[in-house]
Amino acid sequence: MSVTRNHAATTNGVSNGNSTSSMPELDVSRLHSLPSEQQDLYLLTFTASLDNHVRSLNKDGASLQQVHIKRELFQIIELSSPAPTRVIRNSIGRCFAEIFGKGDRKLLYESINELVGIINAGKGEKELRKKHAAVHCLGEIFRAAGGSAISLSSLTCSSLIRLLKSAQNHVGLRGSIFKTLGKIVGSVRGSIDEAVARESWKQARASASGDKAAHVQISACECLQEFVKGTTYFDNASDFESVKSTIWKICDSPVAPVRCSAACCLASILVKSYSEDAFDKSAPKVKKLSKGSKRQSMAIGANDDETTRADSPSRASTAKLGFSLSDLLRQLSAQYIRTSTSNKARAAIALCYSKVLLGLDSTIVEKHYALIADHLLVDILSSSSISYNRYRLLSTRSFVQKALGDVVGHKVLGETGQVNAARALINNVLKNYPKVIKERAEPNKQALTGALGVLASMIQRLGSAFNVLGDTCREALAQVLQHPSYTVQIHASYCLRIFTLACPHYLIPCASICLNSLNRELGFLTTGRHSSRRCVGLANGLAAVLSISPMQPLYSSIEIDSRVLSLATGLLKSSSNVELRVSGTQVQVAWILIGGLMALGPNFVKIHLSQLLLLWKNALPKPFTKENTAQRQIAEINYLTHVRECALGSVLSFLEFNSKLITTDVSRRLALMLQNTTEFLDNVSTKRDAVDVSQRITPLLQFQDLILMVRRRVFQCYTKLVNLSPLASIEVLTQSNLISLSMTVFADPENHAQSSLGSSIAQSASTFDSIWDVADNWGFGLTGLVRELDIKPIPGEHNSILRPHWLDEDAEGAAFDQALSSPICGAREHDSVYLCMYGRDGFEELPDPPATEAVNSAIGLFAVALPLQAPRVQEGVLEQLATFVSASNMHRDPGRKAAVTVNVAMALLAALKVGGSETLAPPGDLKHPAVEKILQELLQALIVHQDECIRNVAYEALGRLCNISGNTFTTNQVNVLIDTIVSNRDPNARAGCAMSLGSIHSLLGGMAAGYHLKSIHGVLMSLCKDPHPAVHFWAIEALSKVADSAGLTFSPYVSSTLGMLAQLWTCDSHNDESASIATSNTEIEHPTSDIIAHAIDCVINVLGPDLQDMSKARDLIFTLVKQFEVDDMSLIRAESLRCWEHISLYASSQIDFSTYVRRLQLDLSSPQAKIREIAIDGLYNLMRRDAEAVLGAADAELEDQIWAVLNESPSQQGIRNILDVWLGQTSLSKTDQWITRCQSIVSKIASKSVEAALPAVTQAPAVPDLQDEEVAGFATSGNAKEEAPSVPDAVQELLPWRVRAFALDCLSNLLAVVGRDVQLHPESPAGHALQNRIADVIRLAFLSSTSDVVELRIGGLKLIDQILTIFGKTPDPDFAEALLLEQYQAQISSALTPAFAADSSAELASEAVNVCGTFIAAGLVTDVDRMGRILKLLVSALQSFTSDAEDSAVGDLKGLSANAQTMVKLAVLSAWAELQVASTEQPYLVDVVKPYIAKLTPLWLESLQEFARLRFEPDISNSTASTNPNSSFDIMYSALNRQTLLKFYQDSWLNLVDAIASLIDQDSDFVFDALDGKTAEGKVNGIAAKASDINYRDEPVAFFFVLFGISFEALMTRPNNDTPEAREQTLEILLALKRILRPSVSGNAIYQDNVFSETMELFDRLVLTDGLQVQAVIVDIARNLCLAHPSAKEGDGEDHLSDDIEQLFELTRIVVLVLAGVLPNLAEDAPARHQLSEEAVSLIRLSLETLVDASNIFPSIIKTDLHACIIHIFATILGTGRCQEAVVPQALPIFRRFIQSITLDASDDSTVTDQVRGCLQRFLSILAYAQRRETEASLTCAKNTLLASTILLTSGSSALPPNETLVTKLLGETIDCLHDVGLAKVAANCLRSLLLINPKSSTDEAIARYLIPRLLLFIGDTTQAEPENARSLVARGLTSFVSTVAQGTQISTALCLILPALLSRASTVGKDLFPETAAGLLELASADQGGFKGVVGQMSAEQRTFMELVIREGGVGTRNQSREDKAAEETEPTIALKLNFG
Repeated sequence: MSVTRNHAATTNGVSNGNSTSSMPELDVSRLHSLPSEQQDLYLLTFTASLDNHVRSLNKDGASLQQVHIKRELFQIIELSSPAPTRVIRNSIGRCFAEIFGKGDRKLLYESINELVGIINAGKGEKELRKKHAAVHCLGEIFRAAGGSAISLSSLTCSSLIRLLKSAQNHVGLRGSIFKTLGKIVGSVRGSIDEAVARESWKQARASASGDKAAHVQISACECLQEFVKGTTYFDNASDFESVKSTIWKICDSPVAPVRCSAACCLASILVKSYSEDAFDKSAPKVKKLSKGSKRQSMAIGANDDETTRADSPSRASTAKLGFSLSDLLRQLSAQYIRTSTSNKARAAIALCYSKVLLGLDSTIVEKHYALIADHLLVDILSSSSISYNRYRLLSTRSFVQKALGDVVGHKVLGETGQVNAARALINNVLKNYPKVIKERAEPNKQALTGALGVLASMIQRLGSAFNVLGDTCREALAQVLQHPSYTVQIHASYCLRIFTLACPHYLIPCASICLNSLNRELGFLTTGRHSSRRCVGLANGLAAVLSISPMQPLYSSIEIDSRVLSLATGLLKSSSNVELRVSGTQVQVAWILIGGLMALGPNFVKIHLSQLLLLWKNALPKPFTKENTAQRQIAEINYLTHVRECALGSVLSFLEFNSKLITTDVSRRLALMLQNTTEFLDNVSTKRDAVDVSQRITPLLQFQDLILMVRRRVFQCYTKLVNLSPLASIEVLTQSNLISLSMTVFADPENHAQSSLGSSIAQSASTFDSIWDVADNWGFGLTGLVRELDIKPIPGEHNSILRPHWLDEDAEGAAFDQALSSPICGAREHDSVYLCMYGRDGFEELPDPPATEAVNSAIGLFAVALPLQAPRVQEGVLEQLATFVSASNMHRDPGRKAAVTVNVAMALLAALKVGGSETLAPPGDLKHPAVEKILQELLQALIVHQDECIRNVAYEALGRLCNISGNTFTTNQVNVLIDTIVSNRDPNARAGCAMSLGSIHSLLGGMAAGYHLKSIHGVLMSLCKDPHPAVHFWAIEALSKVADSAGLTFSPYVSSTLGMLAQLWTCDSHNDESASIATSNTEIEHPTSDIIAHAIDCVINVLGPDLQDMSKARDLIFTLVKQFEVDDMSLIRAESLRCWEHISLYASSQIDFSTYVRRLQLDLSSPQAKIREIAIDGLYNLMRRDAEAVLGAADAELEDQIWAVLNESPSQQGIRNILDVWLGQTSLSKTDQWITRCQSIVSKIASKSVEAALPAVTQAPAVPDLQDEEVAGFATSGNAKEEAPSVPDAVQELLPWRVRAFALDCLSNLLAVVGRDVQLHPESPAGHALQNRIADVIRLAFLSSTSDVVELRIGGLKLIDQILTIFGKTPDPDFAEALLLEQYQAQISSALTPAFAADSSAELASEAVNVCGTFIAAGLVTDVDRMGRILKLLVSALQSFTSDAEDSAVGDLKGLSANAQTMVKLAVLSAWAELQVASTEQPYLVDVVKPYIAKLTPLWLESLQEFARLRFEPDISNSTASTNPNSSFDIMYSALNRQTLLKFYQDSWLNLVDAIASLIDQDSDFVFDALDGKTAEGKVNGIAAKASDINYRDEPVAFFFVLFGISFEALMTRPNNDTPEAREQTLEILLALKRILRPSVSGNAIYQDNVFSETMELFDRLVLTDGLQVQAVIVDIARNLCLAHPSAKEGDGEDHLSDDIEQLFELTRIVVLVLAGVLPNLAEDAPARHQLSEEAVSLIRLSLETLVDASNIFPSIIKTDLHACIIHIFATILGTGRCQEAVVPQALPIFRRFIQSITLDASDDSTVTDQVRGCLQRFLSILAYAQRRETEASLTCAKNTLLASTILLTSGSSALPPNETLVTKLLGETIDCLHDVGLAKVAANCLRSLLLINPKSSTDEAIARYLIPRLLLFIGDTTQAEPENARSLVARGLTSFVSTVAQGTQISTALCLILPALLSRASTVGKDLFPETAAGLLELASADQGGFKGVVGQMSAEQRTFMELVIREGGVGTRNQSREDKAAEETEPTIALKLNFG
């Protein structure tokens, strides 16, 4: 599949597939004319083009071009130079397969015959290469079209077999022959001739076992596998036995792929031979097993039948091979348990087990799981030949764990099958201990241990689904804990821990059982029963359970924790009063329990820290002198050592979980104790006397074992302490001999007393080969930090995750070969302290044996101590290390020499990691020249070592040394390495030096190492061409590291690197098909092809976006990557995917998007985990860009594949991310599809046969028995669709619950997104789509809420809550009078009922309570009597929590822990609080809440008070514990649960505050009583006592600071995320705070200096960071605080400043800050932060009103400043163009009110006059600028300025003198505007307003006097244009002015002026003006009839006549009669005028 775009026809074919013109043709002459190094690249490019062309052809095109393509292919095959190599052969083979697979097959026979002819012709090296190509092509042809060439199969096979003889010196050819034989038989299958098949079988079997080339062995095994699958010729006992013996030989191969292929071959045979009817048929006779292999205990399965024997040998050889399952498994176990079988063979057999179990049908495995488990646990794990060897036992245990747990439990069984398997393990193994039923034998400890490990893995995978087996499992584990075997106890404890993590409600019962049993057994310590062992087991189990309390705080019990601590301290105190062994047991139990309690964390431990330090001091005292120690009995010394080991275990646990408590003092005291222990070890380590078994504390432990364990603990504690508290520990590390002691442990050649029989024999026989193959679980003192190429992180390392080498990440069988990577196997019983650490930060590592762990911890201590020493000390230490490594006596002990070398290399690497600041420890200093020189010499010797594992550690260390030491040292080291490469021809040395160069460059980085890049690149390029596989493999790996680290600086070397890599890719010397055996075998283990693909990916990353421009390099990269993606090796295909992912990132335009998507889709289903993960990553990156485009380009099955991957791995985060991204992009556009998708996943059913599921207990029915017919019908109808197609004889099983839970999460996220969209857009299409599917969503939620899994039930209730929130008040579209959700009341109610059942949980009950509150508040039922059980549940829960009972219950749910009770209580109170808040808007809720409000209010306040205490007093436990040790557990350990409880309070406190605030709004008396702390205690004999009067204006209520404090703190510590939820919460808190800050609640407390200043700072931050809604609330709060300020109550006339007057300025400053954020030009330095939206305009209006209101209460002496500020704000608004349209109209009314307020009674105030004058001056400036008309807003600005100026004069004229020149100037400007188009109308109206002021001040009269003559002149001058009818407006204004003039001479004068002017204007204009003039005349007459008559009388006759004409013509008196009648009815009687004025 080509991912690139079609750039040229020569590389991608033609579109119609039928043309031959574009087919590539090989130019042989041009090929041979090229230099030899370029010929391979030319041929590679040509064959790649031909391959792409052939793949692009359709069926007709392939048929049409067959002849031409065949000619080209044979031309390539027959090339003599360059001969076809592996890459060319593969391309040719693919072309043959394509043309015969797609097109017709006319040339098929001819092609096969020609290829066979090439095989049979000629001899010689060149002919062999041709034959090699022909062989490969034959295989590809038969694979594609073998069914059409059956007749040629025999001939071909015979020719291939004959070719084997001449191919004895060519490994690749022999391997290809067997691969081709396999392909032939795979295609023709049973049609192949039997004789030919048997000959081929014979040759393959001989080569598989006898050939020395691993490649040939692998190919032969694959060939045998194909013969088994495709034919029946070998399905008999004889052939089976022969091939089985062959495979057993192959399984001893040192090459892992060979063993893997052999295991796969045998597994195929066994799977094929399985038969259900084998019990009734003859089976092959199996050799009789030895006694050692007989079953040691009773089988797990009840139906174990004996193997049926064959009647006779002749029948056995001819009868069809058939095995029952037990016989089939015994074929493997018989070989596995042989003592002669090697560990490698056992790993191969274990892999074969897994392949068999995967190959069998899953129903068979599920049905016979008990038999399989019995076989593996009893026949294998319990075999004496296995159990007597420790390494063999632990490796076998891990194999059984992988086979039963990982393979069967994860890959084969479904969820129900896993439950049944767990049940089988519990009932058939665990419950058989102790023996109860006579017929059932008691399982031995090995079977129990294996079963416990498998059960733990099952529980981890099942999670909450394991609840169905909870009681059974708890009982079984409680019994097994008391097993006398320490190993069984530890594994049972671990299983118990996993069980309580998965089913946390069993935590308290399990802890109680363990504690009670432990107390009982402690009482029997002095008796003969094995109470001491039982005590230790129970203590470990109890500690493991208690250690998970922080992970499951809801289910933990403080009381049990306290009891355990009391028991432990009591045991320590009483241990001195009993005999030694009993005392030892008591001490061990006590310290185990204390170690478990340390996991509870600092909040628990700090209460008892002083006591613990005292106990540790007593257990780790100053040691005796050596003389004193020598006088003591060995039993006593043994006891003292035991005590120290136990105590140090608890110290290590303390350091692990309580880093916050490691103060300087604590660390010094602990360091002193560790120093004491070190001195004790020095004194007693020389004591070698044997301790009698009867005197030993632990009978199986020798004294030296105890010494070793104590030393391990000391080193571990020291290392941990230094990482946690470096400063306090440096002194001890630098002054003590710890570094020498640690070095002695891991590097002293003489210090390895422990030795195994196997290693001793190996040395004595001089057969020592490698330290990694010793396999004795000791390895001569080898560290466990190195496992071949994998290096574990050291303690405290920042990158603490072990990342396996990329070659081992996904190799087939790697999981089973992992045990072979080290001679040491880990096990849980090696260190019980680790029980408390599993699951912490991903920790799941098994501890190494104590001796190995001592070496590991010694290396860790050495690493942190060395950099802290003085340079002289460092030099001496390193010289001593060099002496150890080169010690002469080491040559006689090669095992110890190898171990010391590895240890020293790892120690140096660890020390350099510390020195490079890669750990938590102080880096110290390693830069002294002498130290650097010794380190360089040591590492230089190590990087040329023969062992590549040592070289791997050494070059990592050398790179870090160069990074630390600087440029000079690095330059010298690079030169040394290059010289070594030149002078030393040893391949190992050259490989080590190459990797060292790569490591140096990668660790220094591109910038620092740029100086060395050229030389490093040149050397590595030459080494890449080295013929030795080890050299060129590691050289290419180093080159990859250099390219990765160099980045862009590597760009100049890209072309040469690419060319070299392409040449190596085509070269047969760099792959496993090489002719040489040595080369091929090395290539198998170190595949150069893989590393080349990896290097190409590095080059792509170097090019980055430049890949788009570099066409030549890009084409070569594309050619190579296309080759990678069709390669047979999974690692190469994985790298090709990674390459395409990076190419799509850098050059997406160069690839075909749809093809790439389909490629990713194909790889989603890959069986290789690595390929699948890379495909998931690539798909996720594409989905992030455009999910719909990806889905459109992919095939229709992509969605099913995504869910299938999630079904296989429910915890796969990559797939979850894909679905989350997809949902996020399409939730609103594809709402309906997502609902359907989630519904199908939750209800999807997989059918399995009834027979397989007979032992199963099927899951609970989807429809619970809820005693509700309506609900049952609802649920049944919901399942009808899915149940209809179900087959009657099938058992239904849903998908795993984690997949269903994720689907519910997706649906919940969908509802959240749609809900927010509906809030913003009520007509949202997504909302309508959700509304149409509401029935499906509720059905889904109902079914989920009645599931067996708690997580699903919680998810279902959350869906219901979201639906109620979104659609609770939505009317039904069909019945508008009803609500949409009314019809679903019964379903919702019934879904809630199981949440309050006895088997519910606290989380579920809390969620259900929330839903109850939401349901009632939604208004679906408004009648209290009809609310039914939902309201009853809330009421009963409230009554339960108001009672004094210790065990409060919700429904039937009882027995909750204190934390769980708090959680549920807060949920109940929060639900009632929501109802109270909702009752302010919905009256029907008043009747619901009112009866209980008196109970609720004190509870709400108490909860808020407790929240405040937890939030603000985190250390309260310290004081309470010390002052009152007898106080209750809840008070004493309040800090322990602080974080847990805070989360509950954090989720509900805001609802409680809102409820209190709503009650404050209602001014309820009892609310204020509750706020003041008045309770029922204030009553005397039932009568309320009279309380002292409280002035709410001065004193706050008692709970004010609680409410204020938590609100304030919530605003201060709010999350930084800008999500809608966070913004909404901030707004809600502020609204509540607004109510709290009322004077009736807060009094004057808010005005206290500290409180007020902190509040203002908070408001400042909120104003600057939050939205407009938040700012509006802050402005409102500021206004209220201003109006209620104490200064506002003082008299206005005071002439001095009070001390708190600054607070008023702060409040107004907040308001001005808000305005500065929304007004564009108000802030000089910063622009506005918000747009002028409608919301912003509303905020401006609110802020201006607040400022004006605040100005009224400011003391008069400081009002001037605020007034000036306000005037400036108004002027700025007026002068800002963006404010003209929306803001100014809102501001002008406020401006009028402001001017009126400041000029009231201010006629003699010069300050006000100056302010008004200044404002007028500012307005004139604004008007002058606006009249320039320079912007679009200028005209509007001029209009608004005229209006504002008019308001200023009309409202504030009293503050101005009559002769004010600015007034005159303004009036003149306004009159001038009468001639301005656009302003004339506004100016006329403004002048009219100025004239009509009434009453008039002296200034107003002066204004009138100024305006009248000028306006009369204006209306009389008709020669000029009249814009916007201005003269008419002015005339009407003048007419109306008369009515405002005082009666008398003034009005007469006005009439004398105005009346003639009106008549003059009418005579000039004409009749058009008569109606207007007539109306004006009438208005003048009505103003003063007498004066009017007088003026008319003084007029001339001509004037009066004209006036009569105007009145008559103007329509007065001739109106329509109907209008007169109507006017008479609706208006007052008008003045009747006489028309005859004569």
